[in-house]
Amino acid sequence: QVQLVESGGGLAQPGGSLRLSCAASGFTLYYYAIGWFRQAPGKERERISCISSAIGGTNGKTYYEDSVKGRFTVSRDNAKNTVYLQMDSLKPEDTAVYYCKGTMTSNDYWGQGTQVTVSS
Repeated sequence: QVQLVESGGGLAQPGGSLRLSCAASGFTLYYYAIGWFRQAPGKERERISCISSAIGGTNGKTYYEDSVKGRFTVSRDNAKNTVYLQMDSLKPEDTAVYYCKGTMTSNDYWGQGTQVTVSS
């Protein structure tokens, strides 16, 4: 069964940190580019970060939307078939449901999302 599962969301204070996980089953993330998206209430889903596949002897190049650049870091652990999103210096505007997506050619797999709430 092909599945992506996000975890690690929850409540954080402004300036705090959370680490989200995107764990795959049924396929190998090594070969996939992974995107991180978020959707706040009343807002459209937006891509905030991505990491390319690990093919080529690296763990992939990373990209960040300006709104999270310098605060969020995406990485992959191939042995665990998992991609992470480390979120530091959190702001209330980071509050959203966060999703990961695996992509290879025309094949897309979405997770179900995990809630992140930033509030004092």
